[in-house]
Amino acid sequence: MRLHDLLAKSRPRETLTAHLAATLDGAIALRRRVGTIHALEKVTDGLFWAAVCLAGLCHDAGKIPDGFQAMLKGHIKAWGERHEVVSLGFLPALIEDDHLLLWVATGVATHHRSLEGGRGPLLHAYGHASDAEWRDRLQPISQSAAMELSVWLLDMAQRARLPTARNPQPESDILGEARQLFDRLWQWWEQPALDERGLVAVLLQGAVTLADHVSSAHGVLHMHQPLNAAFRPHLELALASKGHHLRPHQSDAATIDGHLLLRAPTGSGKTEGGLLWAATQVVQISSRSGGVPRVFLTLPYLASINAMATRLGRLLGNDDFVGVMHSRAASFHLATAICPDDDEEQHVEAARKAVSRAAATRLFRETVRVGTPYQILRGVLAGPAHSSTLIDTANSVFVLDELHAYDPRRLGYILAAAGLWEKLGGRIAVLSATLPEALADLFRTALRETIHIVEADTAGTPLRHRLSLRGSHLTDPESIEEIRQRLAEDQAVLVVANNVADAQHLFAELAPDANDDAAFLLHSRFRRMDRSDLEAAIGERFGVGSHRRPGLVVATQVVEVSLDVDFDCLFTSAAPLEALLQRFGRVNRIAARPPADVIVHPAAFAPRRAKGPDFADGVYPRTPVETGWDILSRYDGEPVDEAQARLWLDEVYGTAWGQEWREEVEGHRQEFADAFLRFAHPFVSRDDLAERFDELFDGTEAVLAQDRDAYEADLNSVDGDKKAGRLLAERYLIPMPYWAAPLTTWEKKLGVRILNADYDCRLGLGQIRGPAAQTYEAGEVL
Repeated sequence: MRLHDLLAKSRPRETLTAHLAATLDGAIALRRRVGTIHALEKVTDGLFWAAVCLAGLCHDAGKIPDGFQAMLKGHIKAWGERHEVVSLGFLPALIEDDHLLLWVATGVATHHRSLEGGRGPLLHAYGHASDAEWRDRLQPISQSAAMELSVWLLDMAQRARLPTARNPQPESDILGEARQLFDRLWQWWEQPALDERGLVAVLLQGAVTLADHVSSAHGVLHMHQPLNAAFRPHLELALASKGHHLRPHQSDAATIDGHLLLRAPTGSGKTEGGLLWAATQVVQISSRSGGVPRVFLTLPYLASINAMATRLGRLLGNDDFVGVMHSRAASFHLATAICPDDDEEQHVEAARKAVSRAAATRLFRETVRVGTPYQILRGVLAGPAHSSTLIDTANSVFVLDELHAYDPRRLGYILAAAGLWEKLGGRIAVLSATLPEALADLFRTALRETIHIVEADTAGTPLRHRLSLRGSHLTDPESIEEIRQRLAEDQAVLVVANNVADAQHLFAELAPDANDDAAFLLHSRFRRMDRSDLEAAIGERFGVGSHRRPGLVVATQVVEVSLDVDFDCLFTSAAPLEALLQRFGRVNRIAARPPADVIVHPAAFAPRRAKGPDFADGVYPRTPVETGWDILSRYDGEPVDEAQARLWLDEVYGTAWGQEWREEVEGHRQEFADAFLRFAHPFVSRDDLAERFDELFDGTEAVLAQDRDAYEADLNSVDGDKKAGRLLAERYLIPMPYWAAPLTTWEKKLGVRILNADYDCRLGLGQIRGPAAQTYEAGEVL
């Protein structure tokens, strides 16, 4: 067999040398984009990117055995062996530097499988096999093809100016060399990795894996960052066209070189301030690393992520540089591509394109990404599936918008990850209208470099809200009657409940009182297609700058940062002050009117499932809600001074509860660092940690039993493209928390959970039927 006859892939058909050359190109492109990671230089003697490129060039060289080639050409069903171990045999003749050899071997051996644990670990398969067993299992190998490939690899490495052996020996015994290097590699990683060696190994694995995936998908990594030195004049011009100019806190943020905490009220342009800061950091990091920094903008809710992606695309004048990082990214691209009048054929074509765009984002194509913090955090799970996410965060810029302080576990995990991002050359900004000093202190502890604070000057700013407290629960008859009166006065009314059950009850009571059927219920338990329609309708009727029309929106906390809407008044259940201030921000959003009423009702406190500590409406811990209520009671009937509102937060976090909260956050930060950020054994499978991560951050989704047939029909509606068909079918999915999986049944044929429950397109998920109904309480599904 000759070299030009060897394949790397069968579908689509690709020769081995073409794939290896493309992977080398991908590794070189990744090196250019990420740049020098200074924290790694000492560990690798400056050879990190040389190791990545050489590993990318050689990673699939082990596909030359006759058995692997027979599998690719359809002569046998499966070969049953791992090509990575054979690839190791080409390295000793190519690489003279022993330290570099071990790093390259690390990248080659681990680009598909873990050394230990997980699915098909290499050590279990090959570590205890004798030399004779290695040859019996991996032969025959064409010696002429192996010699040709060795010469070709040397030529390609020299053309790329990579360090190679001075006196190569292409006649090497490939399997003998592979076995010896495999044994050395295992001995090298058998003991715990000290200092940063384990982290470097994971980043190396991620870089090689990403280069391989980009090559296989014939993808391209963007090399332009639109948030650069030209962004400020671009933004100033855009603002001037609307009669506006940069505000002082925005200009101040643009001058910061380093980490940032930006406090600015809702509607004051803090996002633009964060983007100006990011553009400055891009210039600084690029100068230091020589790369093209990526910018990550994170938000807590899906709708706010989608809206921000659309907004950024318009602001930058090209959405091709903006990626959406969440599990429903393809659904977002599909929604933005489909017009209401499109026929089924156009829907199918849009689905194909949406799948392609989402796949490009998964290959880290775009240089601006919008998502939740947890999508980036997944990189710490390492392994072939997640380490690419970690290398992509090196030398990057992170803008954490509306980071909620009242969830200590998730906050602690984000703080731990921020420390890692900083170590890898990154810069972090936190933007918030409700940033307590306690949170600022936690970031000072988590990060080594100086954190700069910029605050919007609210002196002379028109007051937007007037606070009123009530004595009855939001769902009580007298509360509902007061809301009815506002609707009768043709006002745009926002009602925010703390749980789905209360929201559904309020909507059922109040919807008949809204004019022109202008009543909407918004929570997280709608089918995707219904949720999209609801958000579009709410935005059209109540969006900032639109013609003012009366109506009603009843929502849960999903409305806090999800929609750019503007109401005349708010009725809300008591919640932590951060949440309440976010809810206030949906009213009189740009201070175009006199102070608008924000009316807060006391929460109902009770244990969850009749045991344990008390929670406000089954959602929030009792103490911070009660403390916030006590503070608000001192200002009942007065306009809300947003500068003073931060002092309210400081008072809450200055209590004994606040100290307990801080200790809990710090405990979770250390917990996350110990479990996920200690890469002492970088190539041991982390499948168990992945499950824990999913339980904490990921939910699940289900299809209603009555939608099952329609879901299946959509799955099979796109000939030859199962991914596009699944994307079309996803419109029937209803999101649920991870713990709710037992309320469903798994249908293996469709690969989806089925839920037997009542459902209404205006009310969302209702009563669950069957055995699960005995353990389910509507208020618990948030």
